Amino acid sequence: MSLQMVSTVSNSSLLQPGFSLLNFDEHVFFFGQKGWPKRSCPTGVFLLDIKQNELKMKPAFFSKDSCYLPPLRYPALCMLRSDAGADEYQYIIHGGKTPNNDLSDKIYFMSLVNKTSKRMTFQCVEKDLGGDVPEARYGHTINVVHSRGKSVAVLFGGRSYTPLAQRTTEKWNSVVDCLPSVFLIDFEFGCCTSYILPELQDGLSFHVSIARDDTIYILGGHSLQNNTRPPNLYKLKIDLPLGSPAVTCTILPGGISVSSAIVTQISDTEFVLVGGYHSDSQKRLVCNTIVLGDSRIEIVESVSPEWTPDIKHCRMWFGCDMGKGSVLLGIPGANKQIIPDANYFYILRCKGAEEDKEEELITQICSQTSSEDPGDSTPFEDSEEFCFSAEANSFDAEDADTYNEDDEEDESETGYWITCCASCNIDINTWVPFYSTELNKPAMILCSSGAGHWVHAQCMDLSETMLLHLSEANVKYFCNKHVDLNKGLQTPQKLMCLRKPPMKPLRKKKTMKLPKSAKKSFLRRLFE
Repeated sequence: MSLQMVSTVSNSSLLQPGFSLLNFDEHVFFFGQKGWPKRSCPTGVFLLDIKQNELKMKPAFFSKDSCYLPPLRYPALCMLRSDAGADEYQYIIHGGKTPNNDLSDKIYFMSLVNKTSKRMTFQCVEKDLGGDVPEARYGHTINVVHSRGKSVAVLFGGRSYTPLAQRTTEKWNSVVDCLPSVFLIDFEFGCCTSYILPELQDGLSFHVSIARDDTIYILGGHSLQNNTRPPNLYKLKIDLPLGSPAVTCTILPGGISVSSAIVTQISDTEFVLVGGYHSDSQKRLVCNTIVLGDSRIEIVESVSPEWTPDIKHCRMWFGCDMGKGSVLLGIPGANKQIIPDANYFYILRCKGAEEDKEEELITQICSQTSSEDPGDSTPFEDSEEFCFSAEANSFDAEDADTYNEDDEEDESETGYWITCCASCNIDINTWVPFYSTELNKPAMILCSSGAGHWVHAQCMDLSETMLLHLSEANVKYFCNKHVDLNKGLQTPQKLMCLRKPPMKPLRKKKTMKLPKSAKKSFLRRLFE
């Protein structure tokens, strides 16, 4: 094994925990950035161009008939082929969380539809499902199995928010393990079926799953309910006859206590297990070789690389499979770095250069990296690991197409996520829309005190009606801190006393008086 450091030339702030990589035609594409996409790359998908140990990012494109794909973090992802030996494939993306920390229950299909020397175009389609549809989740796995000429996807594990009926104010956004149900998804008919197996008692997340033909092996994982990493090793066998599918589970010995591990394939039947955690505060620096045979699996310890001091002493690490026996590993950067949220990256090659040749990999690999912080085991933090799931290669495109984040406005510096006041609680990682007019940024209003400064409307306790009024009316606004000061500095305007003219008395209307002779004549005629 060899370990080599990779330098990020530009836009390293986009490479944050929770994203995935897609491998199309030996090119690697980044998906699931932290935050919402910007104008320079509205699709949120980038080509990762690695040349001479330098990494650059270039925007990718979607076809006109594609659906919207949000930047999902920690989704389940795998390849889908029409059969085990087919050349063409597409990616399945299920679940994950959005930049607003909402969990997705949608499933997408992404395929390559056009390729030129300077541009690659994808098609993204959302698939509607019926039946026992899996709930929104993250940290789970999805694999495709083939049996009797048919194919289905198998989904297992993950975490989701606490059900609404069980939430409290103090733990409103807390997460729990999903039920240990196995879901079979038939994409031809768009239906889902769930299976409850007696061998699967506890929910798992951030485990490793390896699929081969009609069998899936589930290794390791973390149980949030018990806060343990049991040495699990399950064998799921899926039979697809003409009638109902048959799903069986077998508990095998020889499992490993690990979560957030990474698997890379070095041959048709041989894999390498790298990284992960023994516990919340202990990284797993040991590597293992996994060999699959006919209905059997063998796990043995292998020679580990010579880890650098930075990797040995860091609190956490993350990464994922790059394909062809390579793994991309990342560790947090130093706090004194000029670029915030930057990470250091390494490429671990698990097989020799003479073996690094083009191979047809018919086995599907799906591994998830953990979202728990090894220090405090708190989910949904920015110290979560992110997921790589494709292979890094160079792309013969001009450097003019390279995405440059400096060419556009940086939202982190324009004030959307600033601390506007002492009681400000707006955070980019936990914020959710409060007003109906908000989409992916909090509503802000300008305080006219002094040179002026921006504050969050939600922190100022403004109602939506008042916010709309202030945005439409040409009036000055003062925040809660400066409103009293502004009133004290104002000089009261001198009020002019208005003299009211006296009211004229009402004149009585004049009436005509009739002579007595006329009255008598009138009365005589009236009574005749």
